[in-house]
Amino acid sequence: MSKIHNLLLILFFMLLSSLSFGQAKAQDTTQAYIFFLHNKFLEENDLNAVHPEYGRAEYNEIIKSFKDDNFIVFSELRNKNTDFDGYAKKVVKQIKSLIKKGVKPNKITVIGTSKGGYLAQYVSTYLANPNVNFVFIGCFTEADIQNIPVINYCGNILTIYEKSDIYGVSAIKRKETSKLKINHFKEIELNTGLKHGFLYKALNDWIVPCKKWANGNYELK
Repeated sequence: MSKIHNLLLILFFMLLSSLSFGQAKAQDTTQAYIFFLHNKFLEENDLNAVHPEYGRAEYNEIIKSFKDDNFIVFSELRNKNTDFDGYAKKVVKQIKSLIKKGVKPNKITVIGTSKGGYLAQYVSTYLANPNVNFVFIGCFTEADIQNIPVINYCGNILTIYEKSDIYGVSAIKRKETSKLKINHFKEIELNTGLKHGFLYKALNDWIVPCKKWANGNYELK
């Protein structure tokens, strides 16, 4: 009987502890949140698969880097051929839920690489909140203006592209054609020589600016 009693006490305190932790998280509206949206390669391949030119996509290392700096990170490995429209609206719903709970929009940052960057652009368009932060990485070509006219940047926008990458160039033209409010806008051109493979790696070259942007350092100093 004593063993059963002790077991019940342990279960009770475990439940009490989990409830307290949940309440503490819900009340912490000053915490910074990151939604990280990965590239297309990870939709189509195993996490440890090696791209023939760019090597392994360092997804876990990227997530760990953000978590190590105390960001709460929302990310998942998407299914193959994930639909842009549906997935973006799902993320929008998650962001609105955080804001409804009291999290300030400028404490929320959506970071996307390659296809994930395009998904992030859709999120920016559909959310239409000028105070949320966005980082678009290696995900704009000039043909996008004609091919994806629905996208309009909105928010605090940082774009990062690599000089040797044909799949991501300066997005100034998209900024100029966007009809929604952009509070802050910055661009960074990298010169790693890694082509599109730069965003496969957990490089400080792009991760550090992302962290600064997510912390409201819009001058990137």
